[in-house]
Amino acid sequence: MAERTDPPKTEKDAAARLETLAGEIGRHNRLYHSEDAPEISDADYDALVRENAAIEAAFPYLRRTDSPSLQVGAAPAGHLSKVPHAQPMMSLENAFSDGEVAEFVARIRRFLTLREDAPVALTAEPKIDGLSCSLRYENGRLVRALTRGDGQVGEDVTANVRTIADIPERLPRDVIGTPAVFEVRGEVYMAKTAFAELNARLRAEAAERGDPDKARQFANPRNAAAGSLRQKDAAVTAERPLGFLAHGWGEASALPGETQHAVVAALRAMGFPVAEGFTRVETVEGALEAYRRIEAERADLPFDIDGVVYKVDRLDWQQRLGSVARAPRWAIAHKFPAEQAQTTLKAIDIQVGRTGKLTPVARLEPVTVGGVVVTNATLHNADEIERLGVRPGDRVRLQRAGDVIPQIVENLTPDAERPAWRFPARCPQCDSAAEREAGEVDWRCSGGLICPAQRVERLRHFVSRRALDIEGLGTTSIEAFFHDGLIAQPADIFRLRRDDLLEREGWGEISADKLIDAIDARRTPPLDRFLFALGIRHVGEVTARDLARHYRSWADFRAMIDTALEKRAAITPAIGESDDKLLARTGKELAAIVDTTGVGPEVALALVDFFAEKHNRDAVDDLLAEISPADVVHETSESEVSGLTIVFTGSLESLSRDEAKAQAEMLGARVSGSVSSKTGLVVAGPGAGSKLKKAGEFGIRVIDEAEWARIVHAAR
Repeated sequence: MAERTDPPKTEKDAAARLETLAGEIGRHNRLYHSEDAPEISDADYDALVRENAAIEAAFPYLRRTDSPSLQVGAAPAGHLSKVPHAQPMMSLENAFSDGEVAEFVARIRRFLTLREDAPVALTAEPKIDGLSCSLRYENGRLVRALTRGDGQVGEDVTANVRTIADIPERLPRDVIGTPAVFEVRGEVYMAKTAFAELNARLRAEAAERGDPDKARQFANPRNAAAGSLRQKDAAVTAERPLGFLAHGWGEASALPGETQHAVVAALRAMGFPVAEGFTRVETVEGALEAYRRIEAERADLPFDIDGVVYKVDRLDWQQRLGSVARAPRWAIAHKFPAEQAQTTLKAIDIQVGRTGKLTPVARLEPVTVGGVVVTNATLHNADEIERLGVRPGDRVRLQRAGDVIPQIVENLTPDAERPAWRFPARCPQCDSAAEREAGEVDWRCSGGLICPAQRVERLRHFVSRRALDIEGLGTTSIEAFFHDGLIAQPADIFRLRRDDLLEREGWGEISADKLIDAIDARRTPPLDRFLFALGIRHVGEVTARDLARHYRSWADFRAMIDTALEKRAAITPAIGESDDKLLARTGKELAAIVDTTGVGPEVALALVDFFAEKHNRDAVDDLLAEISPADVVHETSESEVSGLTIVFTGSLESLSRDEAKAQAEMLGARVSGSVSSKTGLVVAGPGAGSKLKKAGEFGIRVIDEAEWARIVHAAR
């Protein structure tokens, strides 16, 4: 991912970018912490987090309540019980250069009001790339083990942790006595050799089943460790060779020392493994020496690491320093730079994500980077390909950023004579148009409901709580029904039969009847939920509600869409007009047709693009053969304007345009943005222009704001 070189300059742009980052980082947090399936490298993730922090620093009053700077990990999800942590399991701030480490120590001195040359002793230890885990001992006995989760609530993995040989069941009394509570924190990991053996075994098992192409393999040791620890069946965990390295503690009724290194030494004496590279240093230079020593030993370590963690040694200073948002002030992670190698780019393939995002992937001549054979690398997006100028046949330099997903960082054979690689205009999965909105870097498939790559995610969204809310039809059932061919698009859900379910393992008469009843109960969904359930880009709950309130019925909404489709087909570029300007103009003209509060050019384009695809129209029509969205019924008051179409024009001085529209709808009227022969009333304020003139031409009644206030008051 290329660094952003154009930070927002206005509040509007900053707020919009912070909203995007909150969603994007939140999604990657869930993928990494809850699903053990990261899609981007640690370095790319760090770049997003740093960009978010930089914008918040420039616009501190725009920080969102769901800001990534306030979050740790991701909320636990799945089959494991959720348990609050007695003390939060926090994340760490990152440093990427020697200078940032020096500044970390300088900040500590400033916070504690120490002299500029005052010694600040630190501990330094390898940053294990594993799954954070907290072990709670009560009266010396292990009673609970939790994953980090979102830092506040973790998943209970006690039964699974008991299968890990590195973790003692009881604490030895001669080291710490028998404290009422002592929580040991560290990383569950899988050694590199064990990881290779596990993947080999999974491949062999798939071959024995006669299906070698469907072998479930883990991408890296961290994912293998996380997937193994979070098993529903502890017996499966017991078969996986997991290790544990202690590095800290949580709640403790007593501590066996007054410094970080003293307590860690006590942890080792209790029988907990501690990273061999753990050391105490007196200066920044000493910390950096430890960093370089650990980095040099990295390839020979039995487990993966991605940096070095420094912590203030004195515990009383740690207590004074405290924490900010999601991270302690007294610790920082110094991340390693990515390892690099050279190879040849053989081909560029396009992968279609669950949300329709088209991601180019480089197919490479196999090359070893950091002890791992790499055959694929991410190219991120079309802009990145253009920046690198890569084409099949080029010699390239790549790196495993954060040791997760390789990426190409340099084209070693630029050749201006060879044609550039072109991003495809059609989705490779469903042949729908690939589109990119103005100001966006990503191309997306517009196939929506019919694209195979998006169908499961679309179906999950369709039945979700805020959409059609079909009780009993969760992610597991959706995925199973889809993969077994029972459902392919939303309409198929309403064609499920009781007998289909009874033939499936785990389904009985009661559960089958409950699901069929739940499905039948959603055959007349509210119009706004129906629109939201379609999964149209940019049409969230609020926009769907605005559209439903404005058009009130599916018939009226669809009539507007048909008009907008005709308009879009008729729009042609002006002489010399760029693609971006044409797109912007098209969006404005379509927004005028949609004519709904909160729907601007971007949303209008997405809305019309969705219905421009015949695949999507067919899928919606198929769905409408099974269900009937309910018309919106407003609680209205009888008034002299009930049933009229009203146009507000000019400046309104005592109320906003949105409030005026809400008042009109409550009085049983419909608000339009343009004057026509069907308009029944025009409310004109100062500055009214062409609409007022047109009202005169049609002989339409015109009133001022004071008269409108009288009408509203009389109806109450």
